Amino acid sequence: MSYILTLSCPDRPGIVHAVTAYLVQQNLNIIDSSQYGDPTSQRFFMRVHFKDESSPAKTLSDLRTAFQPTAESLSMTFELVPATSKPRVLIMVSKIGHCLNDLLFRASTGQLPIEIPLIVSNHPDFATLAATYNIPFLHLPVTADTKPQQEGRILELIREHNIDLVVLARYMQVLSPMLCEAMSGKIINIHHSFLPSFKGAKPYHQAFDRGVKIVGATAHFVTSDLDEGPIIEQNVVRVNHAMSPKELTHAGSNVESNVLATAVKYFAERRVLLNGHKTVVFN
Repeated sequence: MSYILTLSCPDRPGIVHAVTAYLVQQNLNIIDSSQYGDPTSQRFFMRVHFKDESSPAKTLSDLRTAFQPTAESLSMTFELVPATSKPRVLIMVSKIGHCLNDLLFRASTGQLPIEIPLIVSNHPDFATLAATYNIPFLHLPVTADTKPQQEGRILELIREHNIDLVVLARYMQVLSPMLCEAMSGKIINIHHSFLPSFKGAKPYHQAFDRGVKIVGATAHFVTSDLDEGPIIEQNVVRVNHAMSPKELTHAGSNVESNVLATAVKYFAERRVLLNGHKTVVFN
């Protein structure tokens, strides 16, 4: 059985030694390990993928309990999970479906290590697509007046389905501060521009107006500040002066799908650690 340990703590000498000492004491063999000390935040980040070599194998609870003294002594925040565990993902979408379609295909073929128990949309358009993958689809329309009730229902669904991550696959609604706070660090959005450029609505039209030579996409954690959340993954594609906003949109759609899928994969593999308003990504 293999496991993934991720941690962060105030940076100081001896952290790697303390973690490896724990692994040796528990007869745990490192498969791969990554670490980073941020000189700005003065915090240390680490991801260790290891295998339990003991016989009989230890339980997850035993491993967590054994690591607790090390974590407490170094003021660590840590997570220890089986490497095979798949986060339960709620996908939210509106009327643009390329990112949803890509995520569903990757998950169904094993390229993306997630479970998708539910899809929620403020429009009914993709109910048929969800049905082809045998995934329940819930239409929750929303207006300015009904947003508190609609988001309250979303939180209920998150609890009912034990959701670990919400993915906004071109869900064209601004989430309330209440929902952002309730799922802090657990909502990933795809924004169709290379942030911090062209925040907000119609970024391809903004890009067209500025005559840019590249357009891109950004996957980031959602906060109550629109398009300001910690960035996980980005990519770009070259464009030219002759392309219309519609053609820019088409050019950017593949980038959006790939960037969002990559960010979700990094999250599922426990490669993303929050570092204030930034992220550490062990990719």
